[in-house]
Amino acid sequence: MSRPHTFTPPPCAHAHQLRTPRGDFAVLDASPPGAVRGTALLLPGYMGSKEDFVALLEPLSAAGYRTVAVDGRGQYETDGTDRQEDYAQGELARDVLAQATALGGAGTVHLLGHSLGGQIARAAVLLDASPFRSLTLMSSGPAEVVEAQQLKVKVLGDALATMSMARVWEAMRALDPPEEVASANGEALRRRWLRHRPAQLITTGRLLVTEPDRVAELAALPLPVHVLSGERDDTWPVPLLDDMARQLGAHRTRIAGAEHSPNTDRPQETAAAIAAFWDSL
Repeated sequence: MSRPHTFTPPPCAHAHQLRTPRGDFAVLDASPPGAVRGTALLLPGYMGSKEDFVALLEPLSAAGYRTVAVDGRGQYETDGTDRQEDYAQGELARDVLAQATALGGAGTVHLLGHSLGGQIARAAVLLDASPFRSLTLMSSGPAEVVEAQQLKVKVLGDALATMSMARVWEAMRALDPPEEVASANGEALRRRWLRHRPAQLITTGRLLVTEPDRVAELAALPLPVHVLSGERDDTWPVPLLDDMARQLGAHRTRIAGAEHSPNTDRPQETAAAIAAFWDSL
């Protein structure tokens, strides 16, 4: 999961509920100081939330883009159920389509998904690409995660099926480096974890380890695609992301000094690369 350095949004952003026919979604909504060049919808990854994009909101809005980061169904401040079937990929993809429509749709929304969020974003555009101007896949690969991550997701899923969220959190923190456990936002990360729905984590974890390769389907769409990652990634190897970008004919960016979460590792450089891609369109 991304570990944002702060959960406090910048002055340009406000928190509210985005109302859609598929329910209300908690968002951080950042408005440009001047003319609006476009609208962006940002989807977080596994165990993440809209706060993973806090450091991107100010530079992206300063570049002229209304930037809306969202908690998906059952994530942090967006309500969800305890039924695993409600978190099937198709359901989450339809949520994204509803969110995009609420933001204007009709070919105007730049869609960005990080990690799991990228796979949900891909599923959404494959259902209906018409609301979108572009798609950015951030540290999100062509199919399932690598074997080592599959094992971690399975262990987590088994724990969530038998233990409370609080006990699972303590078990995860016991494996973290001491400096991360002592970090200033540790309590905020804990509060976020406790508000996730276990059914959402179990089901979306299963998606990460079973996702088929749908690159050819995506390549058939007339939608500009940007593949962005760090220079190292332990979830999808960077050469695999390079190859996916070639198959898609996509714009490709590697962020120096970043790993699986360039949005928190190198936010200024990441925001500049994202805005440059949108500007090019």
